[in-house]
Amino acid sequence: MVKAILFDVFGTTVDWRSSIIAELNRFGDENGLNADWSMMADMWRAGFRELQGRIARGERAWITMDQIHREVLDGMLRDLGATDLSEESVAHLNRAWHRLRPWPDTVEGLTLMKRHHIVGTLSNGNLSLLVSLAKYGGLPWDCVLSTGMFGTYKPNPEVYLGAVRMLDAEPGDVMMVAAHAYDVDGACEAGLRTAYVFRPDEFGPGKGEDPGDTSRFDIVTSSFTELAERLAE
Repeated sequence: MVKAILFDVFGTTVDWRSSIIAELNRFGDENGLNADWSMMADMWRAGFRELQGRIARGERAWITMDQIHREVLDGMLRDLGATDLSEESVAHLNRAWHRLRPWPDTVEGLTLMKRHHIVGTLSNGNLSLLVSLAKYGGLPWDCVLSTGMFGTYKPNPEVYLGAVRMLDAEPGDVMMVAAHAYDVDGACEAGLRTAYVFRPDEFGPGKGEDPGDTSRFDIVTSSFTELAERLAE
């Protein structure tokens, strides 16, 4: 029986891309900058994923998601020739990742699942970032767990097993929910139950991840509300 359900956040729980594009557009207007902000949002996310992967593999010392985002952002701004911006303006933009909108089904689905399960994050976001997102989007978590508590990033198995220990549970008592196959696969390899949620517009309209054969996941669904219904069966 599943006692606790842990959720990936970026792309699974919140719509990072449209939120970041909107923030970048405002930033450009305020600072007189012109760029393909949709492409810049994708580059920002890709830069994070590349550096996060290096840390997870032990190739670089751990730093927080906020620090990774700032390192990638500084590089993008240098490439734009935007080197005379105020620190306040750039820092505010970097905190755009604290102001991401939930997907339309997120809050309702979490509220339903919260009735009978512990619901919490297991995210690459640092703790302060995840708390900000919960406040901003009204996310009703019972607990907020961050990979920063374990000094690495998903899919390092220590993340999943460390979260299980913190919940005083066994791996089979805990379900990992994500819209990214690498994350769900990592949880499965650590012995957790798994649910894959399709987010077909995560990378733009009609541009979701292709996870391949989904029969390897315990549950496959298209929304948090549908997942709540499946768990209630």
